[in-house]
Amino acid sequence: MKFDDFPYSRPEMSQFTEAFEALLVQFKEADQFESQSKIFKQINQMRQDYSTMYNLCHVRHTINTQDTFYESENTFYDTNNPNVEALVNKFYAELLKSPFRKDLEKRWGNQLFIIAELTMKTFEPTILEDLQKENQLASQYVKIKASAKIAFEGKDYNFSSILPLERSKDRDTRKRASAAKWKFFADHSDEIENIYDQQVKVRHRIANELGFNNFVELGYARMLRSDYNAEMVANFRQQVLQYIVPIATALYERQAKRLGMDDLKYYDENFRFASGNPKPQGDPNWIIDNASKMYEELSPDTKEFFEFMRQKDLMDLVNKDGKATGGYCTYIDHHQAPYIFSNFNGTSGDIDVLTHEAGHAFQVYSSREIGLPEYNWPTYEACEIHSMSMEFFTWPWMNLFFKEDTDKYKFAHLAGAIKFLPYGVAVDEFQHFVYENPSASNADRNKAWRTIERKYLPHRNYDDNEFLENGGYWQQQSHIFSMPFYYIDYTLAQICAFQFWKRDREDHDSAWADYLRLCQVGGSKSFLDLVKLSNLKSPFEDGCVESVVGEIKTWLDSIDDQGF
Repeated sequence: MKFDDFPYSRPEMSQFTEAFEALLVQFKEADQFESQSKIFKQINQMRQDYSTMYNLCHVRHTINTQDTFYESENTFYDTNNPNVEALVNKFYAELLKSPFRKDLEKRWGNQLFIIAELTMKTFEPTILEDLQKENQLASQYVKIKASAKIAFEGKDYNFSSILPLERSKDRDTRKRASAAKWKFFADHSDEIENIYDQQVKVRHRIANELGFNNFVELGYARMLRSDYNAEMVANFRQQVLQYIVPIATALYERQAKRLGMDDLKYYDENFRFASGNPKPQGDPNWIIDNASKMYEELSPDTKEFFEFMRQKDLMDLVNKDGKATGGYCTYIDHHQAPYIFSNFNGTSGDIDVLTHEAGHAFQVYSSREIGLPEYNWPTYEACEIHSMSMEFFTWPWMNLFFKEDTDKYKFAHLAGAIKFLPYGVAVDEFQHFVYENPSASNADRNKAWRTIERKYLPHRNYDDNEFLENGGYWQQQSHIFSMPFYYIDYTLAQICAFQFWKRDREDHDSAWADYLRLCQVGGSKSFLDLVKLSNLKSPFEDGCVESVVGEIKTWLDSIDDQGF
């Protein structure tokens, strides 16, 4: 059965709720471990039933946000996901006080109970309406971006299709295309800022209702962070500022020199080479054919995985009108099927997003037999280790896509990963400011963003673009609206992925064995336990950031990028 044939039907919520609560009573009253374990599996089967339908709706809605049927279904889940969350919390409450807890822990491990305890802190029935409102606001933001029509030289573009023009060899084209894109945000800034202001207030209200001082504490609990806290993250940001910002700044200076410019402007940052950025040398079908060859040669496990993805049409990769922006991977439980969504646009980002999302998909495919919803995925920062590391494990095959521009791509890819880190921690610091100061005005938030931006991205020159000079850049970052506090996870994972890059160069077999083991255990361990399992250093460990980026800097310095 291919993806288009996967049947969809909206869950009937009254029946679902009644059946779920009946199972909860049976779970609570079970007098033997075996009988409780059987009910445990039935409850999880119900959760997987719901998740399957939700994810089918999510994929089909984001493929075409103009499809009125799936738009209506998406609204249904915005309203009802919190109700299901409430039921799961009731399940967790019974799980935590089960008389057979030791037997359950022996069967499933203690990470399930850590997840249950943290999740219990994030929900009470009194916040149900606020959760629904939070979901609706996030969907409003997604729809604004998905509906974008950016007028440029007599044509309309969306955020994906305008990107090649923003990276044009012609500087004037880059400048005007970038200005056109940011004009869309400037024109919609009141609406976007109003959405975010409502989100901040509703999240703060939820946090207070749950007994937290502010949403920072609740946000960390929602992200299931059990073995590190905000203070450790702040220290990590400081390490990025100390050890990575100078390297990133030097890379921008090298870029300006390569391009023959005295001063790099914001619209020049993603134009990396005067000869043009590296880009795939074929169309999307050609890319997928080469990806098949790559994954066939990488390992037997990746060969089997990618054949499964192709045979069942589990990828929608090409940009089109009405399609949501960005890229993601999700998982459809009943079919044990990962799904990759992206917006190919003819840039090197097509390969980045393919290998990145394939890393997520390979992980959940590798751990699909565990059979516990909580363990489909690890916590988000660990998830990103799989995706970012896959980008590097596939380096030996980049010649299939970039041919004579392969070395240029590798330099741009690694340099880009370094340059991302300061931006990633800036987004995180901004969110800490926002939720520690929930009564701040929209202008206060924009001012705070601009201050943080100058700290971590001192090179950035907005060339008198008023919207950006006034601190509007953050408004394009979807994670800030949809997944608060997620963004730091990319930076933590990047430090881990850099370690796999280094180890892969030294001993591929050992590095790949550890990576495969990391994928196979899914979400059955916490972030730092997964890092340890993979024989990696914790990003929080003193000296880790400095040692990892030192190796990267040496490699980058060895490359004569002026010849590209």
